[in-house]
Amino acid sequence: MSPTSASSPAPASPTAQAPDATAAAAAAALRQCADFIQRLSDAAYTRPSSAIAGSTIGQHVRHALDHFAAAAHALDGAVIAYDHRERDTPIERDRAAAVARMRELQASVVQVDPAAGAAAVRVRVMLSGDGEEATLSSTMARELAFAAHHAIHHYAMIASIAREHGVEPPQGFGRAPSTIRHEAGPGRHR
Repeated sequence: MSPTSASSPAPASPTAQAPDATAAAAAAALRQCADFIQRLSDAAYTRPSSAIAGSTIGQHVRHALDHFAAAAHALDGAVIAYDHRERDTPIERDRAAAVARMRELQASVVQVDPAAGAAAVRVRVMLSGDGEEATLSSTMARELAFAAHHAIHHYAMIASIAREHGVEPPQGFGRAPSTIRHEAGPGRHR
């Protein structure tokens, strides 16, 4: 009997595991940020950067969390709308509020099972500064992957601002998975 016959299970493909993996990656990204900002002083969290257009760590945290929250709303059937978000919220100024929100979002994303991850969602995106929008089709897993990668981009800016304020971020913070893998060098990854 061949390995692909009807009586043998088909080998698991990497994409078959994607919904579980993306939920885990999103939760890990939230946990990594929560762990780091708990090490910061309130002053470092809210002090504007001189190098990155006056932005603060808190502003980048809020922005990243907005994307996770938008994706999590799709679990309740909502259209994901990344471009419609509040600014100047307590999360930008209060590390405890930010950590509490991260923990809430973590609890939401870890509950995304393979069926929920594979579920179709709608995403509304703003195409230009005049407010023109388009609605696209996606999956929950794809949007969690996007939110995690988007967060890593902002974590890189957070890391730069933290260094500017004399705080060294943890190893790997703000580094894309592909960059970490590349930097491991040949033969060090599978």
